[in-house]
Amino acid sequence: MDLEYSAAERAFREEVRAFIKSALPEDLRRRAGQTQHLDREDYLAWQRILHAKGWGAPSWPVELGGTGWTPAQRHIFDEECADAGAPPQLPFGLAMVGPVIATFGTAAQKAKYLPRIVAGLDWWCQGYSEPGSGSDLASLKTRAEVDGDDYVVNGHKIWTTQAQFADLMFCLVRTDGSGKPQDGITFLLIDMKTPGITVRPIISIDGAHSLNEVFFDNVRIPRENRIGEEGRGWTYAKFLLGNERTSIAGVAASKKRLQRLKDIARAEFSGGRPLLENQSFRDRIAQAEIDLMALEFTNLRVLADEGSGKGPGPEASLLKILGTNLQQAINELAVEALGYYANPYEAVHAGDNRAAVGPAHAEGLMEAHLYFRAASIYGGSNEIQRNVIAKMVLGL
Repeated sequence: MDLEYSAAERAFREEVRAFIKSALPEDLRRRAGQTQHLDREDYLAWQRILHAKGWGAPSWPVELGGTGWTPAQRHIFDEECADAGAPPQLPFGLAMVGPVIATFGTAAQKAKYLPRIVAGLDWWCQGYSEPGSGSDLASLKTRAEVDGDDYVVNGHKIWTTQAQFADLMFCLVRTDGSGKPQDGITFLLIDMKTPGITVRPIISIDGAHSLNEVFFDNVRIPRENRIGEEGRGWTYAKFLLGNERTSIAGVAASKKRLQRLKDIARAEFSGGRPLLENQSFRDRIAQAEIDLMALEFTNLRVLADEGSGKGPGPEASLLKILGTNLQQAINELAVEALGYYANPYEAVHAGDNRAAVGPAHAEGLMEAHLYFRAASIYGGSNEIQRNVIAKMVLGL
């Protein structure tokens, strides 16, 4: 793998940097830097700006409304967006259900849903986890029974991120319980405005509302909203999870957090000297930087494989483990560097008129630390990912 950027790639970086500087509204950049929990319009506004530029779907082929960028260009774009403090692009449509629809959907489904994902017109959420069916996803119990041209769905999903904002859900339901658990699962696309759907908030440890429970009470979903064949949803779900786990690695965002950690360590003092001059603490930062470099190279190899037509394999599980462990490690170091200023952890959210406690560089970091404790669980727990690697790579 050539680790040097070409002249064309360096010129592309300058183009991306200049565009973000001119197109990203300052108030949106400021809010994105203050808190992880932006509102619906903040995310969709940035997606629409990118769409107007033709950059709404960096990883999609041109024929589906994407950019057709190389893996290196996608990596550069992610780095520049993170460095500029732009809101992240929503993964549920672009990185998760979009590729499923593009690969397994009908022509009508592609025409209906894909352009709206790229344009930022629809917000998707993921209906996978249930009470008692998290990492053991195949044990899910939400049922869908055929009634004429519809499926009638009854059940309960949990930990549904941003369902309170969502227009649509991609959902796993059980249509057959007679055989292996994996063989009776079907993949449905559900309009969240359908009668019988109830969304209830879950307030997480960081004090924010990003998670939800979703209840289905005799919800009628047209059979035309099924992806692929009935009972083969497990196949489509695994395809989707491979893409999700690759994106969870979060290399560009971790680079930004690492730089912020270094800035904090320069500003905070220990024994009358900047914390960054403390040998023990500096060594721990250096280890995080080494780990991030290794993660980045692994991520680039996976992106290069995707560019040659190879879908994510067990490497996606490796990226998920390493990426989330690193996110947690960087956040823990930042909280440690802040000392007492980490305690008043409630961040100042958009529209909040309260002054932040402590220095500006302390804002939101304890909240981030608490929120990312879940990173090693969501998207398939890291324990499960180790089992995937043991089975698919080591043959155990």
